Amino acid sequence: MAIAPFRPRPPSPAELIAWGPDFGTRFIVFVDVEEEFDWARPLSRDNRSVSAIAALPDAHARFAAAGVPLALMVDYPVATDARAIDTVGPLLGGGTSVGTQLHPWVNPPFDEALTPPNSFVGNLPPALDAAKLDVLTDTIARAFGARPTAYRAGRYGLGPASFGLLASRGYRLDSSMRPRFDYRRESGPDFRAIGNAAWRREGVIELPLTTVFTGAARRGGNALYRAASVVPKGRALLARTHLLQRIPLTPEGIPLRDAVAAIRIAVGEGDRVLSFAFHSPSLVPGHTSYVRDAEDLRRFWSWWDGVLAELARLGVEPIGLDALIAAG
Repeated sequence: MAIAPFRPRPPSPAELIAWGPDFGTRFIVFVDVEEEFDWARPLSRDNRSVSAIAALPDAHARFAAAGVPLALMVDYPVATDARAIDTVGPLLGGGTSVGTQLHPWVNPPFDEALTPPNSFVGNLPPALDAAKLDVLTDTIARAFGARPTAYRAGRYGLGPASFGLLASRGYRLDSSMRPRFDYRRESGPDFRAIGNAAWRREGVIELPLTTVFTGAARRGGNALYRAASVVPKGRALLARTHLLQRIPLTPEGIPLRDAVAAIRIAVGEGDRVLSFAFHSPSLVPGHTSYVRDAEDLRRFWSWWDGVLAELARLGVEPIGLDALIAAG
């Protein structure tokens, strides 16, 4: 039976968060701290290796030297691996904190078939979604000594019951929405109607992952981008001609020049919080398609050098997860 796509209702004006006058413009860096797996292959419950976590302390030190705390969104394989726990634990503090990231295919209980639609946890029956969330929340609390209050669904897989489940378990922030992206072809959610602004629903702050349309035709936004998808290589043509590009704020697959252009537009249009993200396996060559070798890793860190310099030039200051929740 086909699954009806989840299309979250855009926030009403009353749901939008009005940041205080002293808040300024901030940015936050999320790290999806997770197991390694081949993104091009079918998902497997056997993907449990977390060897790339060994690179996280050096990455944390680089960001800390720049005054940037990290939001470490930990999933079940990480939270149940003794070596990973011993690696992540000492990094906490000074603004760096742990949140929850739920990959349903490796997170018990395993009462669902392993299918592409079920990789989006919001597609599961609410009782099973809740059971997986409870297991992960309790596991992270035991591993790191505090209950997490920030959440991300793996594959951005929110569903209609997600806000209620999170609120009832003490979560205060979700970061699962990717504006201007549509995952319906994979049986996932449709976020095209969602913008970058933070908002609150059922007591939970929604902080979307910042995504910006750039280019001369960027005012055409979703409509033009959607129309280009039905033309062979239409979106590539728009990008090559600098008419329209969709730029999420991540070093994974996004050139520095495009990220800088997106940052300037986002700040110029009044976005108060810029949300960046990357996956922990990208810290070690060979685990993701974005960092295949040492040269890719060099470019990864060069990207961050350039982005942090641009943010400093624009007066955009870093903020940690707990401070952001408190400000909201």
